[in-house]
Amino acid sequence: MESRVVLGLLLIGLPIAFNVLFLALGRSFDYPDILRRETGEILTRFTSGGTRLVVTWWAFMLTALALTPVSALLAVQLAPAGQSLALTSLAMGVAASLVQALGLLRWPFLVPVLARRHAEASSDAERATVALVFEAVHRYLGVAVGEHLGYLLTGAWTAVVGLALIVSPAAPDLLGWLGLLLGTALIVGSLEFVGRAGPRGWTVAERLVPIAYTAWAIWLLALGVALVLELS
Repeated sequence: MESRVVLGLLLIGLPIAFNVLFLALGRSFDYPDILRRETGEILTRFTSGGTRLVVTWWAFMLTALALTPVSALLAVQLAPAGQSLALTSLAMGVAASLVQALGLLRWPFLVPVLARRHAEASSDAERATVALVFEAVHRYLGVAVGEHLGYLLTGAWTAVVGLALIVSPAAPDLLGWLGLLLGTALIVGSLEFVGRAGPRGWTVAERLVPIAYTAWAIWLLALGVALVLELS
């Protein structure tokens, strides 16, 4: 099977898998709204989710890692348009994949331990200690690494791919311009908590991110279809 077709199928499958798992987390864990609630509620809801919720988070993390092979194969397709753009897209894509996966890894491996310790705590002081650890990890791996760096690098990758598509015969120019627009939107969304230490960030960015990611998933699907059908 040609690498172009393999890439197209991955681009089609990735957003589908991502959204299926996203909806599953929303149904079983009230994600992503749960992330802005009190620590005690988050950990209690996590415990009630059981093994199925842990496995769902693990699978969701794999969809972030899947951007690595997608970035590599796409860079090969974009190489004829310019080595610099292709290599830059590869670097941005792999970095985005790894930071998002790193942020998500806390859910299947660290949060189960904290949730159990919180449920088994024999005193308010012990529960407060567990909550403090969770909040520190949540702020660092979740907000800083997973969300800020994840959105920033995903936006940068999308914008670079968009620019490369405009000068490449690999896919329609329209997809390139849409990539530039969506990449910019994700970069703006990454600024939600920059300079804001409180539980609520920049409202504009908070509202922009879900819209941008939904459009981004559709963009990936359209790019995958264009590659499979050899549209240009």
